[in-house]
Amino acid sequence: MRIKELRGLSTEALQARLGELRLESGIERRKIASTGVQSRKGAKIREMKRAIAQIQTLLKERGVAS
Repeated sequence: MRIKELRGLSTEALQARLGELRLESGIERRKIASTGVQSRKGAKIREMKRAIAQIQTLLKERGVAS
């Protein structure tokens, strides 16, 4: 998601998306750790980390603890 799209979401929706991304990134990291194969998944994790950081920034701007 782009930052403009994230800004249009409500605080509750942002918190829900943050939870989903954290769960999904944990699953991907465990897959890489167990198989030892990174290939395309490294880029996917990088995108998820960026999205998590953007959402956390927006929540801080709104004065909500994440």
